[in-house]
Amino acid sequence: MQTKLAVYPLLVLFGLFSLVSCSKDDPTPGEQVYRFSGSLSIDGITRTYTLNLPPNYYTAGDFSLVIALHGGGGSADQFESTSLLTTKADAAKFIIVYAEGVQSDGLLKARTWNAGSCCDYAAEKNINDVKFIAELINTLTAKYKINPKKVYATGHSNGGMMSYRLACELSDKIAAIAVSGCTLMVTQPCNPTRPVPILHMHSYLDENVPYQGGVGVGPSKAYNHPVDSGLNVWSTINSCGNNARVVEDNAGYKLTQWTNCSNAVTIQWYMTKDGGHAWPGGLPGSAMGDTPSSAINANNLLWAFFQQHQLP
Repeated sequence: MQTKLAVYPLLVLFGLFSLVSCSKDDPTPGEQVYRFSGSLSIDGITRTYTLNLPPNYYTAGDFSLVIALHGGGGSADQFESTSLLTTKADAAKFIIVYAEGVQSDGLLKARTWNAGSCCDYAAEKNINDVKFIAELINTLTAKYKINPKKVYATGHSNGGMMSYRLACELSDKIAAIAVSGCTLMVTQPCNPTRPVPILHMHSYLDENVPYQGGVGVGPSKAYNHPVDSGLNVWSTINSCGNNARVVEDNAGYKLTQWTNCSNAVTIQWYMTKDGGHAWPGGLPGSAMGDTPSSAINANNLLWAFFQQHQLP
């Protein structure tokens, strides 16, 4: 979900610049390659991803893995370019993989994720995206120097919704999630096997996924659950011992936090007073996309948050 034109806005498919240079499937012996294009076959469907290794990969170990999920109508290349997450990954020295949602059979071949009641082709066809991400984690942790206790998911819009579903169904593999411009949209009871730390970022001005819930702008007229209802569900799941508490409310954003949760997990909710339906601190999701918030930087926040949590 990238612009105000639809609940899963359709990106301008041409003209997007990208950080991606050459990538390849496998290096030859002794070759040091830092970018890879990969694919997995899941239920007869070829699923694709782009993997980026940090500059110190060949001289160090025990790396964290961040799984980055684009919004509806986006792609791995688009999300990498507009989130600027690879720059952060290289600087902070974690591995990042940009997974791609399945393409629709429509004219524009828009990619979406099956996050439950959203979104579009992936949800309508009941695509097993949870299985895809589970197999992706298994494949990457077996092949690269990844600490399996330090695997995290992040995403914007439909990708954030998918991250929420992963927290519900893959809590044994994913240590924490950080999401932007989305809400919890699962259709089955959320039953993680352990408490999951959650960082949620949103804008008061987001019209695609309104924070108070309701139908977003655009012709699809999809209904979005209120953000606080999803976070309250998670505060119950995580057995948080206190009510939500506002710990910061300044000119740029409001930060609400749940603490005293099981296993020392936390839930943090940043609401920015600027920007719109876009990755905070990044670039607009498309030529017609909203201006991102400058009050917070999603990449800095998510990495600081992830570093506080790992699987037991």
